[in-house]
Amino acid sequence: MTYFQLEKDRLVNLEYSLYREILRTNRAGSYCSTTIIGCNTRKYHGLLVCPLEQLGGNHFVLLSSLDVSVEQHGQVFNLGIHKYQGSHYEPKGHKYLTLFEIDDIPKRYYRVGGVILSTEMLLVENEEQLLYKVTLEDAHSPTRVRFKPFLAFRSVNELTFRNMDANTRYQEVDHGISVKMYEGLPSLYLQSSKQIEFIPVPDWYLGVEYIKEQQRGYPFTEDLFVPGYFEAEIRKGESIVMSAGTVESKPNGLKGKFTREKKKRIPRDSMINNLLNSGQQFLFSRGKDVRLMAGYHWYKERHRDTLLALPGLSYYQEDKEVYKSILQYISGEISEKYLSRNKSLLSRDIDVPLWFFWTVRQCRTNCSPPQVWAKYKDIMKAVLDHYQALDGESMRMEGNGLLYARKEGVPLTWMEAVMDGKPVTWRPGLTVELNALWYNALSFYAFLAEEANEPEEGAPYAQLAENVKVAFVDVFWNPEDEFLYDYVDGDHRDTAIRPNQLIAAAMPYSPLSVEQRKAIVDVVKKELLTPRGLRTLSPQDPRYKGVYEGDAPQRDLAQHQGTVYPWLAAFFAEAYLDIHKQGGLSFVKRMLEGFEEEMGNHCVGTISECFNGNPPHVGKGAVSMAWNVGGVLSIINLIEKYSNL
Repeated sequence: MTYFQLEKDRLVNLEYSLYREILRTNRAGSYCSTTIIGCNTRKYHGLLVCPLEQLGGNHFVLLSSLDVSVEQHGQVFNLGIHKYQGSHYEPKGHKYLTLFEIDDIPKRYYRVGGVILSTEMLLVENEEQLLYKVTLEDAHSPTRVRFKPFLAFRSVNELTFRNMDANTRYQEVDHGISVKMYEGLPSLYLQSSKQIEFIPVPDWYLGVEYIKEQQRGYPFTEDLFVPGYFEAEIRKGESIVMSAGTVESKPNGLKGKFTREKKKRIPRDSMINNLLNSGQQFLFSRGKDVRLMAGYHWYKERHRDTLLALPGLSYYQEDKEVYKSILQYISGEISEKYLSRNKSLLSRDIDVPLWFFWTVRQCRTNCSPPQVWAKYKDIMKAVLDHYQALDGESMRMEGNGLLYARKEGVPLTWMEAVMDGKPVTWRPGLTVELNALWYNALSFYAFLAEEANEPEEGAPYAQLAENVKVAFVDVFWNPEDEFLYDYVDGDHRDTAIRPNQLIAAAMPYSPLSVEQRKAIVDVVKKELLTPRGLRTLSPQDPRYKGVYEGDAPQRDLAQHQGTVYPWLAAFFAEAYLDIHKQGGLSFVKRMLEGFEEEMGNHCVGTISECFNGNPPHVGKGAVSMAWNVGGVLSIINLIEKYSNL
């Protein structure tokens, strides 16, 4: 039985189907994304969206959508759907949908009278090419099929409108046409596996609307260009594959190529296989190197996200070398961009080099201990020495060994939202997770040195770690309420209940006692834990905002003031199981149920960026985030680990 399947009653309900999206990537930066019924609701949606290196690597929507029509007995039934002004949808092809399922790739079934037709689509791995397959499953009369391409040729950050600069001419190619609407952009080759007739009917479709952009407070209307349509006869049982790519294809090889590409896909027949499939979609090639996209649709590469996602994403993948290479690449980035004389990056992402130690520790199963020391000794030592050398007014190591960071107008931690030039969640001074990461880094380095029979190399760092441990408890522990202050700046001790203290409790090397960690876990469980992850602020706090919605400023105000983040749940599971051992397994397994339920919402088979703090915890932000997918895979790995004790 197919893991994810929807039937007609759900598909024709636009309030349901327009809010379920699908995403596919080619592992080279390109993606294909729309809703389950094929109606684009975002400016980021499109069937072929490619990064263009000549334009700064920004993504461009080349093919926005491809309408399929069935012609029988002289009548044409258009299976596409687009939204126009108000609540006007034209055509209304979703009413012919009878089934949507995802086994390995998305598949839709349509019924028009006695005709049953299915559509499937995939992106070719490491190529800028969409393959769209139509199969006539059943028919009792002569049938023709049409393909109508809607072209955008614009950045995902912009919208396009009818204009005189657009080149609306086309060139004939084998079994199709090529179109290049603007200089500086690639040609788009539209070709068919079958000899097909192209009927040129050039026209602009005006006023296409994207409801997600409207809800987010952005411009939401654009015009799309249609050069004409392709038409061919199709027999019962026959398949036609349409190709849209930036390089001309050989039409007689399209069907075979579709079959080969489909076989590469991980079957989406379980929760973990959906997560593994989703995890692979964040990989993208840069020449011979592989990088990790932070999320879709608008995030690019972010170092903190990569470090947090890497352990979970790599646990169950067969090709460990890819993830080793990414970790090696990040070590180089830290050396070049965080430890240089120009400390601008360090001043904003001061915690990133310390996350590197945590990631290496979590990934040790993928590389033997001697390799870790040989590969990363120098960069680890450089990081630790760099932090010790900080002695400025805004960033420094205090006399007790703790790290201090304060810079007016600049958020220095992962809670980085800014509004009107000011941090929304400003946490100046001594922040709890930064210093927990600092202690973990010092302790791990000393451990590696001891393991490599170089104890003298680790001794000074071990001593500093002991000093940090004492100071950490003295500065951050709130004995009255039995949890950690979120940050301390001079005489101010912030008592906001946030998830950052949980990171301190969940570190492999924690400065806290078992009793202190248990007290923190209990507080976080009571105040912050939801079925979708951890809130960023307790609902009891007067600053709490339980809904993440509205325009950009409104969303920024809520981003870390109660909004839920799934990746934090992995740290909760780590700390909870470390305390309760096998006795905590049933509770952590129930946590997974909330994430499995979510994988049928928002973007099918993956985990969204964040969720409302208030029930029912609706998914918000980017539709798929690497650190969230990695976090849920880490929870699965923890369950297996403690089940085998």
